[in-house]
Amino acid sequence: MRATYRREPDAMRLLEKEKLGCFVPMQYKICIRKGKKIRALVPVVHNLIFVHARPSEVQRVKSQVAYLQYITDTRSGKKIIIPDVEMQRFIAVAGSYNDHLLYFQPEELNLSKGTKVRITGGDFEGQEGVFLKVKGARDRRVVVEIQGVIAVAMATIHPDLIEVIK
Repeated sequence: MRATYRREPDAMRLLEKEKLGCFVPMQYKICIRKGKKIRALVPVVHNLIFVHARPSEVQRVKSQVAYLQYITDTRSGKKIIIPDVEMQRFIAVAGSYNDHLLYFQPEELNLSKGTKVRITGGDFEGQEGVFLKVKGARDRRVVVEIQGVIAVAMATIHPDLIEVIK
C-alpha cells in the first residue's frame, strides 16, 4: 500500500494498533538535525508500506484514513497482492537493516541475466534470489525481488556460501 505524504510511521502505528501485520523497508542514513549529524532509521522508499491482512480488514482500516491507498499494477489496474513466501523472503533480508543492502526499482535490474541461487550459510542462510551484477557494487550480489514493486541486493556473500538452484 501507499501512505501518502510520507506518513509511513503514522500508518504503521495505526495498523499495529488494529493488530494487522505491516512492514516498511528501512535503512540507516546520516541526517543533520539541529545542526548535528545523527544516524537515523528512515524508510527506503517513502510512502511504501506492506500490509499482511485479509482484504476486509484492510478495507475497514483504509476507510478510517484517507492517506492509506492501494498500489495498483499499471498494466492490469488491479491491486498488487504479494505471495506470503515472497514477502517473508524480502522481510528476512530487508528487515536486517544491514548498511550494505542496496535497493532498486524493478525496472533498474534485469533479473533474467542472473542465476537463481540459494544461500547456504551466514546471516541470510536459506534465502533464495538471483545472483547478478548490480550498479553501485563492484561484485555480483544476490537480489531478492518483490515483482513489480522493489528489489534488494544483499551484502557481498562469499561464493562458498551460495549454491545454484536448477
